[in-house]
Amino acid sequence: MADVLALVEARLRTALGEPDARAAVTFLGTDRIEVLRFHDGDVVRYATLGMSAQPMADPTAVVADPLRGPRAELVLSVRGGRADTDKVLRPLAVLAASPQVEGLIVAPGASLDTGEPLWPGAPFTSVLVAESGGLVEDLELDEPMDPVRFLPLLPMTPNEAAWKRVQGAEALQERWLRNGTDLRDPMRSGVPLG
Repeated sequence: MADVLALVEARLRTALGEPDARAAVTFLGTDRIEVLRFHDGDVVRYATLGMSAQPMADPTAVVADPLRGPRAELVLSVRGGRADTDKVLRPLAVLAASPQVEGLIVAPGASLDTGEPLWPGAPFTSVLVAESGGLVEDLELDEPMDPVRFLPLLPMTPNEAAWKRVQGAEALQERWLRNGTDLRDPMRSGVPLG
């Protein structure tokens, strides 16, 4: 069985180029999570590496299956130079560790909350998990393992997060689209929800 994280990093490099920085965070009782930073013109992308080492397990399961179950890494894209977005490394690592720490299964449509601004002065404390397959293609693994999905994260203001809880992820994404919201703007204001 190939080393999953080596394959994941190779897929990230193929899709995003060479990382220009990387940081590692280890939380008590969890595997190490790295965050890689990639530059693409004026866009900075942060990708986790380590979340997919183990499949996400159903928290109600008596024993976690070491092979089967969804696997994912998180990808955040923001415009560079408008905020100190490099401080997102720790919050991203916290989100990537949440399946191990809290038994969460991170899937498209989910909200993940950090409880603090994603970076200094950020109007966002949570993210919406978007569908995989766009920027970084899913990575197929040997049977019986599930593929690794690279899930984009879309920062949400507290009002957007509250509205999403009531109206749903699809409604919020439609609202963003209708208003031409630049989801990569690290200091954008919330979309009108009235």
